[in-house]
Amino acid sequence: MRISAVEPFILHLPLTSDSISDSTHSITHWGVVGAKITTTDGLEGYGFTGTHAHLPSDRLITACIRDCYGPLLVGEDASDHQRLWTKLARHPALQWVGRAGITHLALAAVDVALWDLAAKNAGAPLWSLLGGARTEALEAYNTDIGWLSFSKDALLAGSARAIEEEGFTRVKIKVGHDDPNIDIERLEAVRKRVGSAIRIAIDANGKWDLPTCQRFCARAKDLDIYWFEEPMWYDDVASHAALARNTSIPVALGEQLYTIDAFRSFISAGAVHYVQPDVTRLGGITEYIQVADLALANRLPVVPHAGEMSQVHVHLSYWHAASTILEYIPWIKDHFQEPANVESGLFMRPQQPGASTTPLPQAFDRYGVYE
Repeated sequence: MRISAVEPFILHLPLTSDSISDSTHSITHWGVVGAKITTTDGLEGYGFTGTHAHLPSDRLITACIRDCYGPLLVGEDASDHQRLWTKLARHPALQWVGRAGITHLALAAVDVALWDLAAKNAGAPLWSLLGGARTEALEAYNTDIGWLSFSKDALLAGSARAIEEEGFTRVKIKVGHDDPNIDIERLEAVRKRVGSAIRIAIDANGKWDLPTCQRFCARAKDLDIYWFEEPMWYDDVASHAALARNTSIPVALGEQLYTIDAFRSFISAGAVHYVQPDVTRLGGITEYIQVADLALANRLPVVPHAGEMSQVHVHLSYWHAASTILEYIPWIKDHFQEPANVESGLFMRPQQPGASTTPLPQAFDRYGVYE
């Protein structure tokens, strides 16, 4: 299974709403930026990272895939994905210019494509190749109903629809207004609308500082918040540890962490309760497994951030022993051969060979961005 070609691609896929905002970002499309790896026997593997569909920075990722990683991969045995990950991640020149950021996003796309190839070559879905599913049911939580840009009425209507019509028992609400009292009012309204049995998580996308978070948590203590995600700046271990010690609301984070070392720092400091690795931010599936194993060794649950909109993480979550639930954002799923579908609040287990990362041909025709 020798690698004959490495071809980058960019898709800019529309959201389910005209636009959405959280506390720090506003977007209209999701970027699917990745690599197609072809072998000498004609097998094709796809992998990608997730972006804000910002074309100049997307092109930095594809340039790294094409010009830096491609020459290191062509002629190699695609089945040697662990060795190839090390070859790319520890290449002296590339390690010198970046152990995170652009080079790691590009590495993620390549690594996922190699795992997709391995599963396709074995004729098995990725979860089966890894060792089989540990559970018959994987519960989903719906993030797409809770954006900060939604009015309170839209937030309430979306929450009710997700629960009463679509079968979700978990939702996530974005917080992070300049005045946190607005977020408290919105959360109080959602809790009243959905009742006490529904689990509500919240996500500030790194917006607030420690004093703001402490005051907010004191006011939110009676709302039964399942977790508080990314309350503060992504790399601030000390403040997250201080918050974790001083509130009963569990802390969740990880979508902005690039390496197992970063996760180790937060875990060692007692700064995280729900570990949220993302194959698109880490160096793909290979490093994701290392982080998930680290969480398991510390008896912490793994709840992936869905930067790839759960196409890959549904496999990993069905398989890994530390996984509990998985984020659902349906922006890109219908552009893939095997969508990450949810029925009655549960993710359907993938059945096709591969990692569920193969886009439909019409996705390239309609949404492909060519250089």
